[in-house]
Amino acid sequence: MADQLDLNLLRVFDALLREGSVTAAAERLHLSIPAASRALGRLRRAMGDPILVRAGRGMAPTPFALRTAPRVRSLLEEAASLVNADFSVAGLERTFTIRINDGVAATLATAAVEATTAAAPGVTLRFVAEGTESTEALRDGSVDLDIGAGDVPAPDIRTAVLYRERLVGIVRADSPLGRARRPTLAQLCRHPHVSASRRGRARGPLDDVLAAAGLQRHVAAVVPTSALALLLVASSAHVGLVPERLAEQHGPALGLRWFPIPAELPEVEVGLFWHARLDADPAQRWLRDTLRTALR
Repeated sequence: MADQLDLNLLRVFDALLREGSVTAAAERLHLSIPAASRALGRLRRAMGDPILVRAGRGMAPTPFALRTAPRVRSLLEEAASLVNADFSVAGLERTFTIRINDGVAATLATAAVEATTAAAPGVTLRFVAEGTESTEALRDGSVDLDIGAGDVPAPDIRTAVLYRERLVGIVRADSPLGRARRPTLAQLCRHPHVSASRRGRARGPLDDVLAAAGLQRHVAAVVPTSALALLLVASSAHVGLVPERLAEQHGPALGLRWFPIPAELPEVEVGLFWHARLDADPAQRWLRDTLRTALR
């Protein structure tokens, strides 16, 4: 197999596995569809495997292709590191896949896109939603970077803190609570609450503070992200608890007022996660440094 495959064919293999479509892979690689189709034929002959097979209206990778994909991506990344040791940021043409929830994306995406586009017009940032948050996506290269809150999930995953911020309360500006300059804990408990939790939890640090003060709130709804909590509060009489950046940037346009919570709540730490094999990749290093600078 090795003497029949070159880097260009491996790039086609990688694109086919990422896109699951000859047409989409051709577009990703700036090839014609017939050229991508011919490359798939060469891959099938060289690897002795169909690679992609028809599945309903789409194409599905074979078990062999799925097993091989992480090794191919590692080879391509190592080759890129050698070739691009003195790479030009301005001439960089690459798509980076970033996994992020919509609450964090609502405050970070614009700054990230503006910072990268200014330095590298050929770079595309592809944001994908959180799902299982599996580290396998970082290991096999289907996700380049993971942005969010959480602990380091495994020894082979690297992390860097992007920023820390506090949680603040949000209500509609025209509500009775919205007219209070600094609502008390007791006042907060007189209104129904929206809890933002990707794990579906209704209880959080605020409840511990309230319990210590002999108070209790009623959580009327639990939503998966802070962005959804923002929208729900904007169309109801509920109280929400969201990161300060999100409230500052999007609250006024939605008719919301935000205020500090009169209690010591733990800060939210938003981090950047990537696989250890990408530590030395110059393009990845540039992207991580750019994001850290832009998102402080």
